[in-house]
Amino acid sequence: MSRDRQHSPQPFAASIEATFQQSPAYTLTGLHNAIAPIPDHAEAYYDRGIALKNQDRFVDALACLDKAIGLKPDYAEAHNNRGIVLAAMKRFDDALASFDKAVALKPDYAGAYNNCGIVLQDLERLDDALARFDRAIALGPHNASAHNNRGAVLQDLKRFDDALAAFDRAIALKPDYAAAYLNRGIALQDLKRRDDALASYDRAIALQPDYAAPYINRGVVLQDSRRFDEALTSYDRAIALKPDYAEAYNNKAYCLLQMERFEQGWPLHEWRKKIEEPVGNRVFPKPLWLGHEDISNKTLFVHWEQGFGDTIQFCRYGKLLTARGARVEMSVQQPLYRLLQKVSPDIKIINHDEVPAAFDYHCPLMSLPLAFGTTSKTIPSEKHYIFADEQLRKIWDARLPPPTKPRIGIVWSGNAKYKNDRNRSTDLATLAPLFSPDAHWISLQKDLRPGDSTLLGELGQIVRCGDEVKDFSDTAAMIDLLDLVITVDTSVAHLAGAMGKQVWILLTYNPDWRWFLDGSASPWYPSARLFRQDHTRSWEDVVGRVHAALNDFVQHRS
Repeated sequence: MSRDRQHSPQPFAASIEATFQQSPAYTLTGLHNAIAPIPDHAEAYYDRGIALKNQDRFVDALACLDKAIGLKPDYAEAHNNRGIVLAAMKRFDDALASFDKAVALKPDYAGAYNNCGIVLQDLERLDDALARFDRAIALGPHNASAHNNRGAVLQDLKRFDDALAAFDRAIALKPDYAAAYLNRGIALQDLKRRDDALASYDRAIALQPDYAAPYINRGVVLQDSRRFDEALTSYDRAIALKPDYAEAYNNKAYCLLQMERFEQGWPLHEWRKKIEEPVGNRVFPKPLWLGHEDISNKTLFVHWEQGFGDTIQFCRYGKLLTARGARVEMSVQQPLYRLLQKVSPDIKIINHDEVPAAFDYHCPLMSLPLAFGTTSKTIPSEKHYIFADEQLRKIWDARLPPPTKPRIGIVWSGNAKYKNDRNRSTDLATLAPLFSPDAHWISLQKDLRPGDSTLLGELGQIVRCGDEVKDFSDTAAMIDLLDLVITVDTSVAHLAGAMGKQVWILLTYNPDWRWFLDGSASPWYPSARLFRQDHTRSWEDVVGRVHAALNDFVQHRS
């Protein structure tokens, strides 16, 4: 039994395949009759359990394997396959217990160690997973799937060179291993060896022409290289091979949105609700609203999804709903709850896990652009729709340096768990040339990475406020006191834009879809100025252009 491992619900996520070690497949033919005359035969129950498992009849398979173990408690193979069934049922802790029992009964059981590693990876216990894969390989060094799975966990640990070596070892042991070529391509992609990644995906396809997953990953690489029409063709090929392939539709949607083909992109964006780790797919007993029904005098429940920046960007649609006569209740993430109370007196903001007592329709926040038929020319642009709390503003004004020279906020990295973070974030040292003494520099960075604290201390002139920030209300109060915000593509970029503050956003060569592909202005945020990487993908070039613009900015403030 094999599966694709989806790293993240974020756009452009690639897939890692991991393989369970199990017994040979059985069919149900004759097995039912084999059990009837010898009900106390553990092997017969075991064989039937395997056959049921291979037909995805997991509840029945579990019952048979439990019966086999009841008859033969030291049946290591039954404990192992019981773990596989439990993992398929997402009962990961129980699966771990079964694998642990299998290796306790059979200490040289390489397959059970391998399977335990996969489940530990699902539980994000990555170091423990790696230890299990290492043990599986020590017991069976020529097992290609164990090397492949070891590469998968190294990939999650961001040890990309080591992951590549593991996939290469799997391929050396099994030259026709299409899944290992897929995974190898992902490692190469993370190492920014895009042409090599494409070649690896092409090899996976050559080995297994009906293998849909490599076509998605080919599309990701092509899209990252701005070869959009080729990327769309690759996504379409994945869909042709697997017509219900939600990940392919989802990636195609983001590609179309990036190309400003909104009319095609928004409907496909609904497939995000069906991916392996779905977003925006909460189910309620009331109907979904996507713009077709009259909502005048109706209550519409709008519920958050995805990241903080998404909520900040798309909460603007709440006013469009009230303009249609709807009563709007909008749930938002806890760190935004206090801030967004003031978006509109006509919108009731509720907390992230609340559901209104009564409502007529519901809609996920990021389905609202589809409901309103948003195009690149009809983006609801408002200069200032989020406001700072005046009391907090006074508190923060006393904490910040006096406005004797421009106050400039700075953010250099976002959430490290975001799939594309290695591209969209930079490091503090890269921005160091900007920090002239002609301005007060304020760090709006909430989470610091290794080395940031030391460098902040060495630089000296940057005021750190992150430890005192409780939620986005504090961040908004600070931003309202600044003359300028300079940030990579994070929630702070959206917040500053939504507050109408001057914000300079540093963007990667192939940015998130909402920033489009060209130009220094954003139709979403009139106060934003975009600084884009060129084809060299160099942050140093971007910082050079920001530095020149900053000199002009400071001179005009003098």
